[in-house]
Amino acid sequence: MVVCQLISGSKTQTLAPLKIIFLASSCLSLVYLFVSVLVTQAPIFDNIWLTKSDYADISFETTINHVVFGIASASKSWEKRKEYVRLWWKPEQMRGCVFLDAMPPLQQNDANASLPHVCVSEDTSRFRYSFRGGDRSAIRVARVLMETVNLNHTNVRWFVFGDDDTVFFAENLVKTLSKYDHKLWYYIGSISETFIQNDNDLSSFEMAYGGGGFAVSYSLAKVLAKVLDSCLDRYPHLYGSDARIYSCLAELGVALTHEVGFHQVDLRGNLFGLLASHPLAPLISLHHLDKADPIFPKKTRHQAVAHLLKAAALDPLRVVQQTICYDHMFSRTISISWGHAVQIFEGNVLVRDLLQVRNTFKQWRKENMSNTDLYMFNTRQVDSDPCKRPTIFFLDSLSKNLNTNDPVIKSIYKSNGVGNCLETKDLTKKLQEIRVFAHRLDLHIKQLEARRRQCCDVLPFSSDDKVLNIAIRECGEDELAYMHQ
Repeated sequence: MVVCQLISGSKTQTLAPLKIIFLASSCLSLVYLFVSVLVTQAPIFDNIWLTKSDYADISFETTINHVVFGIASASKSWEKRKEYVRLWWKPEQMRGCVFLDAMPPLQQNDANASLPHVCVSEDTSRFRYSFRGGDRSAIRVARVLMETVNLNHTNVRWFVFGDDDTVFFAENLVKTLSKYDHKLWYYIGSISETFIQNDNDLSSFEMAYGGGGFAVSYSLAKVLAKVLDSCLDRYPHLYGSDARIYSCLAELGVALTHEVGFHQVDLRGNLFGLLASHPLAPLISLHHLDKADPIFPKKTRHQAVAHLLKAAALDPLRVVQQTICYDHMFSRTISISWGHAVQIFEGNVLVRDLLQVRNTFKQWRKENMSNTDLYMFNTRQVDSDPCKRPTIFFLDSLSKNLNTNDPVIKSIYKSNGVGNCLETKDLTKKLQEIRVFAHRLDLHIKQLEARRRQCCDVLPFSSDDKVLNIAIRECGEDELAYMHQ
């Protein structure tokens, strides 16, 4: 700035022309340098305007205390379905309400602390519903979003919605939501597993299914609650509640953020294939379990779900995550769906083939249509030859070693005794138990955004040929999972 003052004073008239040019160029260079520093250091200067509370907000991790649930039910179904909610609801941590069309009878209206509060939905008779053969309760269920927001809970970051038969895995739900900034507009969920459910005029490949559960950020939910009723007036012809929510969000210009851990489960029968080859993402929800077989043999549906939730309580991010390794000595391929089942294949099965979902289930719709058996993921038919099918061991028990700073979780899987192959190797026939050892999977947000499947090793053969020990670990940087010759 001294240079600039020199060229601006009266003495500039006595300076030589070359000196004036030199001083002027020096002044411009300093100005350019100063501006460059400001630009390159912009983040530092920007942070000056952050208050202490802003810093706290950035570093303050989202917890279940920041989530409010809106659960849609009906007085006729709540008595039966509430047992599903009881499995995952944590009253000391969770907030929200189950919305019914009417208060249930006194004998059903238990004030059990293990269930959410019951709220009676507002009257919706003023709204039109014109879908032939549908149920106008879809309007009431859509308005659960608005009525949940209007409960005016404090310190909310996310609103999460589901049905009375939706089972949420709460820790994975919160961990997944932590990837996103709740101050921005987010609509997070997943589509149906079946092509035909998504491919029609009444739904969309960009619509989150309400039964699978979906999340709406606080900032978006507040706006959506204000305008929802006006949207309902424009969509009397739609079938369900989730289509109405999606249509209103489309008018607001908000697209679905897909998270494949939400599961609508528009499937019937045996869900083994879906759970054995789960996507590389945390398991967030399961739905329609009354329409499927129990996910563990020799258990009722509720017992089976409770069994899976026990595994999730010990290692939530690992539950049903697939890990693949090879028993090179005895030429066997092993696929682990942690907390659910272990499959042993004779011979070499490539990883890419194991990632495909075995079609153990039945289509959702019973109509005989050409596209009812099309799914939104790669499927593989179950081998007709029983000798090409795996030997399956289901989760039996779990334990945790508390004697170390980094405890090891042991999960034990036992054979269900079902198998029709007479050619299965004696070594596999003798197996009665598989023990899987792993440290609790604890991933940071960035690791969740760029997941990598873990590796496993078959531990040295024990003296007891009825037991197989396997250890799960992080893969080496350039490690490949394949059968070594």
